Amino acid sequence: MAIPKVFISYSHDTQQHKSWVLDLATRLRHNGIDAVIDQWELHPGDDLALFMEKHLTEANIVIMVCTQKYVNKANKGIGGVGYEKMIVTSDFMSNIDSSKVIPIIRQRGSYTVPNFLSTKKFINFSRKDDFEFNFDELVRTIHKAPLINKPEVGSNPYTNESVEQPNRMNDSLIEFMTAYARVYEEYKGEPVDLLDICRKFDKSLILTELLAKEAVQRNLLSFVRIDEEEWKYFLEDEGRLFVVENQIVS
Repeated sequence: MAIPKVFISYSHDTQQHKSWVLDLATRLRHNGIDAVIDQWELHPGDDLALFMEKHLTEANIVIMVCTQKYVNKANKGIGGVGYEKMIVTSDFMSNIDSSKVIPIIRQRGSYTVPNFLSTKKFINFSRKDDFEFNFDELVRTIHKAPLINKPEVGSNPYTNESVEQPNRMNDSLIEFMTAYARVYEEYKGEPVDLLDICRKFDKSLILTELLAKEAVQRNLLSFVRIDEEEWKYFLEDEGRLFVVENQIVS
């Protein structure tokens, strides 16, 4: 894989800040990133504008180290920081993509970035005790190696191809046979009346009739017609096996 090239834009606030940026760039290089800063590349007599244009346009990522002085200079267009901001935001540099800019915060008491970066997510390096965590996030971002990978989209669980649909009729039949078994025990094995099953089942008569018909078709029950309005149901051997296997009775 190609080594990502990163240009670090910062302001020379203090010698301590310059050393911090130098350490950051060094660690980036030790982690497979071609980090570029002026402290290595720019020498007395070199063209400052040419240096910034060359490395800003060649970089895969531009890191902007946002101290308060850096933010003020960028917003006011002052000095090298202002010139770099002009290059990044200008239309004439067509090969500069502003989406490749990563702002990092190195301030105390406030977290501000230049106005033209106000909508961008930043990485906060303002706390020393969080440095390693945020450095890891920065390196992962540059290498496009996220800590948490987005999972693949699975199959639709309600298609015939992926999983068998739940048998709701079978669930209802178990409830029906549970009600039947209660009445059967009360009748001590005598034929069972459909209305008695319905009362134990606590469902509509229509659903009770449908499930009784299903039980007969599965040879769980058989029936005899007493008169036009009364039916009696008998438990078949298949029905006895059904209530035992479904733990309706023990």
